[in-house]
Amino acid sequence: MTELILHPGKERSLLRRHPWIFDTAVARVAGHARPGDTVTVTDAHGRPLAKAAYSPSSKIRARVWSFDVAETIDHAFFKRRVAAAVARRIALPELAGQDGVRLIHAESDGLPGVIADRYGDTVVVQLTSAGADKWRAAIADSLVKATGCARVYERSDSEVRGLEGLEPTTGWLHGDAPAGDIVIAEHGVRMAVDIVAGHKTGFYLDQRDNRRLLAELARDRRVLNCFCYTGGFSLQALAGGAASVVSVDSSQPALERAAANLALNPQLDAARAEWRCANVFDELRRFKTAGESFDLIVLDPPKFAPSASHAERASRAYKDINLLGCKLLAPGGLLMTYSCSGGIGLEFFQKIVASAALDSGRTARIVRRLQGSADHPVDLAFPEGEYLKGLLLQVE
Repeated sequence: MTELILHPGKERSLLRRHPWIFDTAVARVAGHARPGDTVTVTDAHGRPLAKAAYSPSSKIRARVWSFDVAETIDHAFFKRRVAAAVARRIALPELAGQDGVRLIHAESDGLPGVIADRYGDTVVVQLTSAGADKWRAAIADSLVKATGCARVYERSDSEVRGLEGLEPTTGWLHGDAPAGDIVIAEHGVRMAVDIVAGHKTGFYLDQRDNRRLLAELARDRRVLNCFCYTGGFSLQALAGGAASVVSVDSSQPALERAAANLALNPQLDAARAEWRCANVFDELRRFKTAGESFDLIVLDPPKFAPSASHAERASRAYKDINLLGCKLLAPGGLLMTYSCSGGIGLEFFQKIVASAALDSGRTARIVRRLQGSADHPVDLAFPEGEYLKGLLLQVE
């Protein structure tokens, strides 16, 4: 077994069970390892600490599969880990009856670089690390065995694969393409999911609980949903009895998909929905110039800061939209504002929003802190897994 030997003192994070080993922590590699191969990580004195997947192209030089150095990393290992992750979801009552569920949440489920989302009888898997890529077949087979799903589709086209020296890869790993659209029901609302070309694995499952909260808050309110994508928040607002819902996105295809999703739900009043194709920043300013206001605004932008190095530039964008959002709210209105940027922590995000509220001349109070859905757990040893953070504010 090839050994990855650390510099003195660099074992501390591993002893706290953090699963990443950075290149600067590595003293040398004893033996030969190809991308994705399993290596034994040792401290400077040769004491074994973990079994990890080696990635020579990445600054994250290895990702831990197991802190049990006696454990063999083989097909049976992935069968156990995948089955355990699926069982954890089954044990959560809030996920009962949901057609769309995240089954594997990477490091937080002990499977670094592995994302798996279930949409009905289809599982979409995303492999973003060299180790996950090497064990593709075992992971797909384990998902089939653990879920009984009819098909597994791979969406390994994320840009982060480039950091691992990997090319984009997509295609069917098990079963054949369905005859028509994949349609899921989320809290009584039907949504078509584009697993081939949609964002992430086709849908934003991490916002499921927050969409339900919006439905509870929307009755008789004028709602503005910014960065609406395919209309998840918009349709839940309509289901909750919103007086009107204006949805803005810069992608015309996404808006067309959103309108088609609305048509899947004849119980919803389509006359209360308006779809606008525009740059959100520009449209918010146009609303302000026109003197318009709303009772509830959702700000769910894309990832402005994929890493900490982008945080300063991203903070200006977050402040801009939140400043405009505060100005557009009627007195007593509600602002649901989010960041999915890993480079922006919760404390920093709250400071940005507080600065925006101050500059808007409004008083804003936190009603609730918001986070990802229950099927997106965060391992306490891996706080980086908590990428989605949000605030529900009441603005006077």
